Amino acid sequence: MSFKQVFIAVFLGTALIVAALLVNARRPANERGQPTAELVRATGKCAECHRRETSAVIDEYERSRHAAKGIVCLDCHRPAEGQASLEHRGFTIARSLTAKNCAQCHATEYDQFARSRHAAPSWAAVNGPKDFSDAQKALGERFHKGWVDRPANAIASLEGDPAIASGCNACHAIGKPNADGSFGTCTNCHARHAASVALAREPTTCGQCHMGPDHSQVEIYGESKHGALYQAQRASMNLAADPKHLTTVDMPVPTCATCHLSGLEGLKVTHDPTERLTWFLFAPISTRRPGGEQGQLQMKEVCLKCHARTGVDAFFTNAEAVLAATNEKVAGATAVVKQLRDEGLLTAKPFDEPIEFAEFDLWHYFGRTAKHGAFMGGADFVQWHGNYELLRLRREIDHDAEELRRAGRPAASASASASAAPSASASASAAAGGSGARTP
Repeated sequence: MSFKQVFIAVFLGTALIVAALLVNARRPANERGQPTAELVRATGKCAECHRRETSAVIDEYERSRHAAKGIVCLDCHRPAEGQASLEHRGFTIARSLTAKNCAQCHATEYDQFARSRHAAPSWAAVNGPKDFSDAQKALGERFHKGWVDRPANAIASLEGDPAIASGCNACHAIGKPNADGSFGTCTNCHARHAASVALAREPTTCGQCHMGPDHSQVEIYGESKHGALYQAQRASMNLAADPKHLTTVDMPVPTCATCHLSGLEGLKVTHDPTERLTWFLFAPISTRRPGGEQGQLQMKEVCLKCHARTGVDAFFTNAEAVLAATNEKVAGATAVVKQLRDEGLLTAKPFDEPIEFAEFDLWHYFGRTAKHGAFMGGADFVQWHGNYELLRLRREIDHDAEELRRAGRPAASASASASAAPSASASASAAAGGSGARTP
């Protein structure tokens, strides 16, 4: 090797070292001042303590896909931009993790989630707009006009902060606005250290929030043929299959995720569960969603993996007939209550009169249940948990309206009928968090 070649090699080597030092100097202090991910990987530094102190965390992580891919604790726990940090036994870590930490690797999935109703509208349904930054509120309103910049929930406010903290927000925190600018946390569906795709595909995972009288999705699924088949075939299914290569060999029976999120046999994977929906089923009077026609076509593509087109089309036709009939029944009941209010026979204060709970139960519990039952194959929820209750409560509302007109004074001082003491279902309606609570 000539002197010139040696000189060039030394010069280039020195230049690379200097460049590396300059790049390192520009790294955030919380990265330069702590052990590297490589050191954590090589030494098992985190597991050294957590194996003794929180052993299940290590056991869950070691079974995860993250562990199989060589991702270590520090990769997730180092502070993302805008996050508060703390010193922890020689490490600088985020004080608390949010969806922003996951978005460092899963940016597309986070962006889809951030524009969904699981994000800003979910938190605002209980708490209103007060917790959002201007940017967060603007993003939510961009995709869901009027669903973020809205008043706090009236029933939740009447129930009080303890009920909100341990009740309403236990589910609605999936869309909680974080100080770092993100929404919520991915761990509601995937779990913190398991980071499990299989867990997110389990119906019971969605059923932690999508249950109960105000939207009985998990109960309806359990009653449906889909749910019965899932229980029979669960042991032979591969719920951990790669989302981008999922086939009916892996999951011949659908779960919630199959229909609303998964990329079954080439279909698009999404973390916005509203993309394949047609109607606002949770609303008192269901209207078509923006892009609802496209949403229905996308949902039918999933159905066609198992069912003939004639059967799929007939199913949607029948479901939409139930929706139209339910809309008519809800509109009739709410018109009665509105007329009483216009006549001055109801006070302006929300939920201080029995008839208001009857009206609320009618649409928020049983109207929703009938519609969800129709679109998810739950016959008993269309009938006994839906239309029967719609009929019963309409009779109760009409009777109470006659009593109020006969008394000629606000219901707060009137002698009410069978609804004078709110029923168990009426009391439970308050615990649901009120109008729009636990929205899909």
